[in-house]
Amino acid sequence: MHSKHPETIALHAGWRRDQATTAVAVPIYQTTSYQFNSAEHAANLFALKELGNIYTRIQNPTQDVLEQRVAALEGGVAALAVASGQAASAMAVQNLARAGDNIVASTDLYGGTWNLFANTLKDQGIEVRFVDPADPQAFARATDARTRAYYAETLPNPKLRVFPIAEVAAIGRPLGIPLIMDNTAAPLLVRPFDHGAAIVMHSLTKYIGGHGTSIGGIIVDGGNFDWEAHPGRQPALNTPDPSYHGAVWSQAVKGLGPVAYIIKARTTLLRDLGAAISPFNAFLILQGLETLALRMRAHCENSQAVADHLANHPAVTRVIHPSKLTGAEADRTAKYLPKGKGGLCGFELKGGREAGAKFIDALKLIYHVANIGDSRTLAIHPASTTHSQLNQEEQAATGVSPGYVRLSVGIEHIDDILADLDQALAAAS
Repeated sequence: MHSKHPETIALHAGWRRDQATTAVAVPIYQTTSYQFNSAEHAANLFALKELGNIYTRIQNPTQDVLEQRVAALEGGVAALAVASGQAASAMAVQNLARAGDNIVASTDLYGGTWNLFANTLKDQGIEVRFVDPADPQAFARATDARTRAYYAETLPNPKLRVFPIAEVAAIGRPLGIPLIMDNTAAPLLVRPFDHGAAIVMHSLTKYIGGHGTSIGGIIVDGGNFDWEAHPGRQPALNTPDPSYHGAVWSQAVKGLGPVAYIIKARTTLLRDLGAAISPFNAFLILQGLETLALRMRAHCENSQAVADHLANHPAVTRVIHPSKLTGAEADRTAKYLPKGKGGLCGFELKGGREAGAKFIDALKLIYHVANIGDSRTLAIHPASTTHSQLNQEEQAATGVSPGYVRLSVGIEHIDDILADLDQALAAAS
């Protein structure tokens, strides 16, 4: 199956039928272990002479179909599904950076990612240098000899200012520095590999799942980055790894294709840290993936209608939505989001934090939950929830103000969404 169309890929990539039963639906392979064909077969699997199933902490057939489908949708060569988006963010960086190394990250990040980078990775000896992506050259200025990667969100949550993917990727590649893109908020709308990114990750919990039932994350290898070109810049892939028989990853898996990055992540980080996705969650996320193309169109249409409606509401002082940007930011939106502006929309109320709390408490249809990408419309007050671990300066850097309310606009009928917003805004005024 070689379709270029996401509607088809989401239904057919990586699977046709079960060879034993001829079942069409992807089964839930609820098993911990797998029978080896022989002692030689087992030895070959552990030596990476061939790929196959060893233990579900490392790989599972249900997970494998999910990985193939998301990789195909993003235009990558291979993927690794893990237990959550947070695990994917951490492992995407840990796969390259060691104690004493650093990465340069956009300030425009989800609060959980900011805290992971600013505190937890710091405790592990990995420094994260935050720069404002409004000036792509800020990434170059923050780079030194131990910078291993650049990291950003395509459509940052909650700032919603589109990241300059090609511009920053072009800065890093001559230096041997890959760009890692969190594409959680823009699946199908943007393919970062088409603009020079080397690695893409998603929180599968969000739009790809879409149903709000299952946690998961995924890292996709673009297969488009020459890890050997600057061996001193990427020692994790170009020096012997004592955790896997002294393998030099850029050399050890050449026979499997340009997949050194993702194979290392699977056979070292996932193996050792154990952040495995369950087969059942992989199955449920596959169910959501089948309708992703249809849902993204509805999310984008409804979000645009909500942004336009709020822009004319007297209780709203500012609407945060990609369609409302101006100048260079509007140019980037046009460049990277021609297919739709995403399903997120933020706004600020005249009454600040107190009005925001009243608005949240008055909602009837819209859910007050810490999630995005659900088929249902969701609302949250980031300053007191998702970004509450950040100090006031850090909140401002990520685009969070005291009166900011973020909406993840669902696929309900637009009249019902707008009616609930209007009654809640009236209660907050």
